[in-house]
Amino acid sequence: MRINEALRMLAGAVVLLSVWLTVYYDSRFIWLTVFVGANLLQSAFTKWCPAIWAFRKMGLAE
Repeated sequence: MRINEALRMLAGAVVLLSVWLTVYYDSRFIWLTVFVGANLLQSAFTKWCPAIWAFRKMGLAE
């Protein structure tokens, strides 16, 4: 698996998890979805994402 696929899988999983938690547990979990979206937006402009740094440390290929 490459970094881009891992990043998309992580973002999608966290968004789905946060929506599930918002619906079934507590409405404040919507802020996790907001955080993921904001992080995706800022990484599009800055070309920096903490998850990519972690995936590189884990040895995933570019």
